[in-house]
This record gives sequence, structure tokens and C-alpha cells, in this order.
Amino acid sequence: MLYLRRKIDAFLDTWKANPDRKPLIVKGPRQVGKTESINRFARMNYQSVIYINFVEEPNYKMITADGYKTEDIIKNISRLDPSKRFLPGETLLFFDELQEFPDISTALKFFKLDGRFDVICSGSMLGINYRKIESNSVGYKSDYEMYSMDFEEFLWGKGYDERFIEEMLEHMRTLKPFNEVQLSVCSALFLDYCILGGMPAVVREFIEKGTFEGSLEVQRQLVADYKEDIRKYADGLDQTRILNVFQHIPVQLAKENKKFQISKVASGARFRDYRGCIEWLSDAGMVNVCHCLHFPELPLKGNYDETKYKLYFADTGLLVAMLDEEAQDDLRANKNLGVYKGALYENIVGEALVKAGYQLYYYKRDDSTLEQDFFVRTASDLIPVEVKAKNGTAKSMRTLIHSEKYADIHAGIKFTGGNIGYSDDIYTFPYFCAFLLKRYLRP
Repeated sequence: MLYLRRKIDAFLDTWKANPDRKPLIVKGPRQVGKTESINRFARMNYQSVIYINFVEEPNYKMITADGYKTEDIIKNISRLDPSKRFLPGETLLFFDELQEFPDISTALKFFKLDGRFDVICSGSMLGINYRKIESNSVGYKSDYEMYSMDFEEFLWGKGYDERFIEEMLEHMRTLKPFNEVQLSVCSALFLDYCILGGMPAVVREFIEKGTFEGSLEVQRQLVADYKEDIRKYADGLDQTRILNVFQHIPVQLAKENKKFQISKVASGARFRDYRGCIEWLSDAGMVNVCHCLHFPELPLKGNYDETKYKLYFADTGLLVAMLDEEAQDDLRANKNLGVYKGALYENIVGEALVKAGYQLYYYKRDDSTLEQDFFVRTASDLIPVEVKAKNGTAKSMRTLIHSEKYADIHAGIKFTGGNIGYSDDIYTFPYFCAFLLKRYLRP
């Protein structure tokens, strides 16, 4: 099976090279490739790999029956499967589907103190009960958050190397427009990525077949799996509410005003009844929440209204999979994004920002005269980010940059379907450059 290179690969190599490494917990939503990447790393670096999946082999939940000490756990694993070999310095224990047995995290402290064996835990839905895991293993573990593939990983999968990506960044830094070939190749690749999203199973299918055939079925199965997770892991009453919110995201994103309105989810629905649902979806890694700032100024933390937000899918492929039949056919056959065009590009830029390490914020003045899609910050500046379906004027952004009121804002960034440009303190880049924003803003 084709292995798609991922950013976690380099992280795992660095982790292994650290003589003082701690047990590692890899978090991330389901189906983003955690198990595959960790298993590949394990095979390449250890003589013995002890793989335990708590969903497929629930009897392994008994391994802590005699306590959490390394000796006791190893003894119990060996009782359940005498063929497993424990070679000091050459063994990795990989506990998968940790959300099914968060209790094992208490043992991480003992594995670290013992020092003979490396440990990696992984699981989806971890955010939901992560506080418990955190308190059980604080100070004795490292964390890594994994997402679905970003555009850079997609480019790797399509055979493009670091040089190609460095060249894109160089164009941004020098403000040199892309030539016709570069622009059309990168735009076509990016549109494919928009339609597919970044779930490895979907991307692999596309790369191996060279067509979209079968990709929609895979995407729809993923959506069904996500809904199944909501039913399985969410408590009682909340299930229906969480599912309602999840189902409503595409419809609300397609509207001119993309603010998520709870009142539209169900009749008589109020924010206070749904607050936990939004949090749940965010903790599960299914959605990215974009908060509305009280005022566009630094610092950003705490400077937002928690009752106003926009909801984006954490993987744009989920949004695509939930569009109606007509939009689906048009999208795959003619690459026409229709009424969802603005929603799709805004979702994918938001997703790129989150994958680069940013939190999402927007601003809308109460009288609706000023609205800004996103904000990112550097050490000293607040930078408005606009996502334009057409290369139109960014009126709100000009106001933010040139008005005395917004002391932290001196320039803005606009992503469009066009080429690189600069005017009036606004830097314009093609959509496909969004994944490079953090690197571009680094001093």
C-alpha cells in the first residue's frame, strides 16, 4: 500500500533521537493516519513492537489488574500473549485507541522511570476526556497533535519535493508573481485538494487511481463514522444536539453571514443549551471554532465573545461530502463550486491556519459595517486575513489598516484565486499559499 509521507514522521525521528524521551501521546481525530504513521515508524526503528488496540482487544484492559508498575503490566501482557518479546532498549509498546482505556495513562510515569521500553499511545476522541489522562500522567509524557493532511503533505503525495515548496515561499517573500505555468499547476492541485480534503484514505485513492472515482464514497463513509462516534461517545441528550449542530454547518457556511446561529439548528434552541455541543465537536477534532473578537486588538486570548462564533469543518473533505447531490456532481465533473465557493475557500484557509498552529478569530462590528474573516498575530502586530472568492476590494481591511482606532494593525493579507500582488499595505496571495503563512510571517 502506498505510504503517504507525513509531518509526524520527522517528529517521531526527533523524539526517538532524544535520550531523555518521555512516553508520547499522539492525539487527533479519527482516520487522519495516526496508527499507520506510528506503525511504520515502529517497524523501522525497533526489533520488537508490542501493538495493543483497546477497541479490537478489550481483554488487554486487564493488564493493570495488579497495578501500574512496568513489571506488573509486562507480566500481564505476557500472560495474555506469551509470544510478545520485551527487549530492553529495543522495544516499543504502542497502545492504540487510548480513549477506550484512558486508565493506562497512569502507567506512563512508571514506564518513564523504568526507562527500558519506549511507549507511544494514540487515540481519537481524546480531547473529550483528556483532562483525566492529563492528570494521570502530568510531567511524564509528551504530546503531539495530528491533523488530516495539509496541502504541503498533499504535494508530497503527488511527488513534489521541498524545493517546489521553498520556491512558493520565495515568491511570497519577494512578491514576485507566479508565471502562468506555476499558477495553473498549483491552482489545479489546490482545487483537487479542496475537493478531496486531507483524509489519507481519500487522498491515497485519488493518487492511485488518478481520478475522483470512489473518493466520494470514502468521504461519505468517513462522515458516517464521525456520526457513529457522536452516538458512541456523547452522553444521552447531547447526542441529538451535537448531531444537529454537525449537520447544520454546511448550510450555515453557505450563507452570506457565516456566523453560526444556534436558533437555526432547532426551534427554540438557545446558546446556553448548546454550548457543550460546540465544545464537544471541537474537542473531538471534528470542527474548528472561530471566535468573534470584542475588538480587533492584542492580546487575542480572552478578547472574544463566546456566544458569537463561526464553525468550520476541521477537514474540508467533510464539508464537500455533506453537500447536496447536484453540488456534488457539479463539483467533481466541472470543478464548479457554486454557492459553496466562498464557504469552501474560507473553510480551507481556516483549516490551513489551524494546521499551522493558529487559533481562529474573526471580527464583526455590531452595526455590520465592518467585518473581517480571520486574524493572525506576530510578536507585535495584529494582521487581518481576508478570503475573497473574487479579487475584489477589501473595504473592511482598508479601514482596519488605515484608521487610527486600530493601533495594532499596520498591514493585511488577502487570499484570492489570482496571483501575488501588493497595494495599500495589503499583500495578496493565491489561496494555495495559505499553508505557508506562518513561515512567511516568521522574522
